[in-house]
Formats: sequence, structure tokens, C-alpha cells
Amino acid sequence: MGKRLIQQRRGSGTSVYRSNSHRFKGDAKYQIVKEESVGVIKDIINCPGHSAPLVKLKVKGKDWIIIGAEGIAVGQKVQINGKKGFKPGDIAPLNLLPIGSTIFNIESKPGDGGKFVRSSGTFAKITAKQEDHILVKLPSKSNKKFNPDCRASVGRVAGSGRIERPFYKAGKMFHKRKATGRLYPRTSGVAMNAVDHPYGGSSSAHKGTPTIAPKNAPPGRKVGKIRPRRTGKR
Repeated sequence: MGKRLIQQRRGSGTSVYRSNSHRFKGDAKYQIVKEESVGVIKDIINCPGHSAPLVKLKVKGKDWIIIGAEGIAVGQKVQINGKKGFKPGDIAPLNLLPIGSTIFNIESKPGDGGKFVRSSGTFAKITAKQEDHILVKLPSKSNKKFNPDCRASVGRVAGSGRIERPFYKAGKMFHKRKATGRLYPRTSGVAMNAVDHPYGGSSSAHKGTPTIAPKNAPPGRKVGKIRPRRTGKR
């Protein structure tokens, strides 16, 4: 019986899946500051490990590296833990931001530095505030509850429109995937042999398996064509 060799190669850490992390500029996350303070943007950094531009922020003599907001500039002041007058790039806990605020780089737990909404051009919105949680609408359109003390940046992530620009050459895509340790090119399952993939082989007229969800499938498998009345050619 065939084996999933791609999964095995991922675990072995071959050069195909090894990202050039020595070229990354640093870990983009907030540092712990409890009182209200002001930082100054010293530089805008291009990092191969991030889809969004990074920002070098000087706060009380310490250098931060954070995800850049759209519309920022070198020399701009960034308000941290402020209570009013928010502008793009400012950092504050969710309980201090008004309902309807556009935010990004949201912490999962207070003090973890930011985990959600970090890709270029993305943003989330605060939709409701309760005493024990803040409801945020994520880019996936799903609503998630956050601790009121979790911090976030105001505005949207810089670098929007990145995925709208096409790749004219396969070599450009190769170098893009190699920078972060992703497999390229990907081979379709129906193009493989039967021993290499469940969709492989040419013994049948139609390769692959039906995308129709079974009648008694659990909710996680109810995807694709869900109980269509008629399938195939007429």
C-alpha cells in the first residue's frame, strides 16, 4: 500500500522545507509595557519571513519590531496604552478601543505579543464589548471572543494588494516559496500513481473521488456538493 511521502519529508526537515530563517529580521511582537507611553518609528523593514512590512519602534530606549500599519511614516509617534485620540499604528488594549475600531495584530492572551490578523492588507473590527470579553469580527467573517486586556494595533496591516499582483515567471514563485520553506511546485493528486495518492491512478475513467458529502457524514465533512439532487452529465 502506498504511503504519504510528502508528509514524511516534511518531518525530516529537508532543504525543500527549510526556510531561510537566518535572513529574517526578527520576531514581530509587542513587548510588555503597563503604563501609557509614546514610541517613535525609526525604520520600515522588509522581512522575507513576513508578508507585511515591519516597523522598528523606539520605546523608552528599547527597540521593538512590530507589524506595520497602513499609512505610517518614519519619524511618526505611536501612542501605547493611550485612552483617546487613536490613529493608525497606535497600540492599546481592546477594552480602551471604541466599538467599530479597525484593528490588527491582536493578542490571543494578554502579553503574548500578537497572534491574530497579521497578513498584509488584513484587518478586524470590534463589534461588541462585554465585561468579561470583547467580540471581534475577523477577516474570515467569524466572530471571536478576546480578553479585554489583549492588545491590538489600530488600523489595517500595510501591504494591501499584494496577492493581486500576478507572478509572471515560475522562478519568482519558486524563490517566494523557498524563503518560507514551502513546497513548490505542487503536484496534483490525480496526476500521481495509485500508490502515491488516493486520487492517483488511471484505471478508471474519472480520476479522484466524488466531492459529494455522504448522507450520514458528520458536520466536519459536510463540504462540497451537499446532497445534490442530480449529479453528472444529463
